[in-house]
Amino acid sequence: MTAIAVTLAGSDSGGGAGIQADLKTFSALGVYGASVLTALTAQNTRGVTAIHDVPTDFVAAQIDAVFSDLAVDAVKIGMLSQPAVIETVAAGLGRHTPRHVVLDPVMVAASGDPLIADEAVSVIKSALFSSVSLITPNLHEAARLLERPVADTPEAMQDQAERLRDLGAPAVLLKGGHGAGDQARDVLVSDAGVTWFGAPRHDTQNTHGTGCTLSSAIAAGLARGATLDDAVAAAKDYVTGAIRAADSLKIGHGHGPVHHFHALWHKG
Repeated sequence: MTAIAVTLAGSDSGGGAGIQADLKTFSALGVYGASVLTALTAQNTRGVTAIHDVPTDFVAAQIDAVFSDLAVDAVKIGMLSQPAVIETVAAGLGRHTPRHVVLDPVMVAASGDPLIADEAVSVIKSALFSSVSLITPNLHEAARLLERPVADTPEAMQDQAERLRDLGAPAVLLKGGHGAGDQARDVLVSDAGVTWFGAPRHDTQNTHGTGCTLSSAIAAGLARGATLDDAVAAAKDYVTGAIRAADSLKIGHGHGPVHHFHALWHKG
């Protein structure tokens, strides 16, 4: 059987993040990708200039079209900028009950531009946390979800991950890529316990789409039958390679994308 994953997220017209990054990741990891667009962004490597939210009835229609025909193995959820869209996605998950759902609570672009309305933050927690398998916030997203200072130690990271679980998320991968130190460390807190994942930092400004790529890589692993710990470990390795190879791409004049096909493209 062909492994299938679907991404419910916003579109990045520059191609480095959002739906485009998710579909590239699925393809690079041997998974068939389908998509449900929740928003359109006018975006490039320098920033976001406009956001157009997809009407909720059309979001619902996309969800039902995909799930009524495809045997979806895993779902990745990205940018949901408005409360009504969040509630529509939650209702769609309720109708179709996918086994694996990875929620990346996207709030700010790599350029610093906001991608989500303030009133949507509480709706994400109340409407989605208990309906997903895993959430993957970065340090700033976790702080915003919890209304607490940004975690700056491993102990604070683990504490915030556990607090997010207390809000209803079955498992939390708190990403430390925006932290300090030679290692980019992430902590996974789930029913199985606490697991840390580390990788050496790579000095580059080309990190656009890193969060989208990691969450979709985890979804791809789950779609192919991996355990949660194994899916996270493999996704971390994949993203690390994509960041290391990012400078081999010459895309745009700002924060360029990671190299999703670093293991597949060969220089002639």
